[in-house]
Amino acid sequence: MRVSVWKIATITLAAVVVFPLLVVFSGWMQTENLVWEHLAETVLGELLTNTAWLLLGVGMLVTALGVSLAWLTAMCEFPGSRIFDWGLMLPLAVPAYVMAFVALGVMDFTGPVQSVLRDVLGDGGYWFPEVRSTGGVIVVMSLALYPYVYMLSRASFLTQGNSMIEAARALGMPAWMAFFRVSIPTARPAIVAGLSLALMETLADFGTVAIFNYDTFTTAIYKTWFGLFNLQAASQLASFLLVLVVIALMVERQLRSDAKYYETARRGCIFRYQLSGWRRWAATMFAGLVLMIAFIAPVIQLGLWAWEVMEQDLNSRYWGLLWHTLVLGGMAAILTVTGAMILAFTRRYHADVVVESSVGIATLGYALPGSVLAVGVMLTFTSIDNFMNTLATIVGHEVSGPILTGTILALIIAYMVRFLAVAYAPIDSGLGRIHNSLAEAARGLGASAVVTMLRIYMPLLRPGLFTAGLLVLVDVMKEMPATMLLRPFGWDTLAVRIYEMTSEGEWERAALPAMTLILVGLVPVVILVRRSARY
Repeated sequence: MRVSVWKIATITLAAVVVFPLLVVFSGWMQTENLVWEHLAETVLGELLTNTAWLLLGVGMLVTALGVSLAWLTAMCEFPGSRIFDWGLMLPLAVPAYVMAFVALGVMDFTGPVQSVLRDVLGDGGYWFPEVRSTGGVIVVMSLALYPYVYMLSRASFLTQGNSMIEAARALGMPAWMAFFRVSIPTARPAIVAGLSLALMETLADFGTVAIFNYDTFTTAIYKTWFGLFNLQAASQLASFLLVLVVIALMVERQLRSDAKYYETARRGCIFRYQLSGWRRWAATMFAGLVLMIAFIAPVIQLGLWAWEVMEQDLNSRYWGLLWHTLVLGGMAAILTVTGAMILAFTRRYHADVVVESSVGIATLGYALPGSVLAVGVMLTFTSIDNFMNTLATIVGHEVSGPILTGTILALIIAYMVRFLAVAYAPIDSGLGRIHNSLAEAARGLGASAVVTMLRIYMPLLRPGLFTAGLLVLVDVMKEMPATMLLRPFGWDTLAVRIYEMTSEGEWERAALPAMTLILVGLVPVVILVRRSARY
């Protein structure tokens, strides 16, 4: 009976994830010819082109930045290398949409950079690249997302050791050729994994492209929903975006499945190449420039803006936004961690084909854009409300309107679906380090399954549970598209406040909530830095 309960719970979690996606595709059962004619005549071609250029540009730039910086910090010795080793992970704490409005506030035509240039050189005496452009969006998103490639590539380079490189050098291969012919192919699975994460975030992004007024599928979903007030057409656009995600996942899996490289070296076998002459200072300048642009400069600018409006904005409204953000994050973390524990326990102790498939489906949500999930959850809850209202009418009760739609529950469900995989990874990893003999000994002494879980597993899993809850809390606090689309009336969060202020060009007013998100986001980054030091 206990086995059935575990399996039923796991299958239920998988259904919670997959049902909103099925509802999204069901939007094609109702035609929206007028809306699609309008989209086809106006923005559909632009949406496809913009999305393609964004994926291509971000993919190339995050790969170039992440791989080159990972190689330098993992394998080379130069001034500041030990600081850059962990410092280059810090941009993970800066949401892409925060970096976007900082870049516009500083570099746009009315910003301080171009204002100084006009004062010095005159109105027509200088040329400056267009910030609100495809290139501007690509650069900003790449600076925010390159740490995904950097972390995984760096870990792979550290495990390679120097033996293969030295063998290639001994055969007469130049250093640069050994890097491209040996190190890069060996690290390809890690590079592809990091690149896929960055591209998933690019597809799911709403805040950055909205701030730049750069139309992609995520902005089109929002405008169709709230501009044209057509949820069915929004679901059809969401299905297009979902197809792109599935294709990206299939390509990433195929690329990694073909790679069969074996790494035998350990950290102790690695020595760093001592860069000399101009190369050592070039490496320092390159790493320092990336860190300055991607983290230090935005944080300093946000601090200056926040200080200007501190007295005005540090009021009851701010504390209300922070409270809403923490409440939503805390509730989502509790529910998501509980679901992740169910998945991890069921997969370990009651595994079969059904369980494995259910766990795989349940942890698919992180690859799904928040806007797609928001549409699916909204349509699902709307259908449930309609059914309940119809049932109430049949039995003679007065219909009271929506019951679940527009509630905190809908938003929490969307968060859980989106971040279940984030919580599952550390819990499953921690569970794998607990030997079965401990549970068997407890059961042999007469302890029930519940007592065994509370007295044996929970204390040993405490670090994993804390990490999982923290990661979900931070991700929920930064989540913008799902929150924008599903939040109940009056439940604005810090992310929503940032969007509202940046939409009006109020960069200074957006700085205080942005600094709050960065400070909170630094906590899991510090955990990642401490873990990376163990390699």
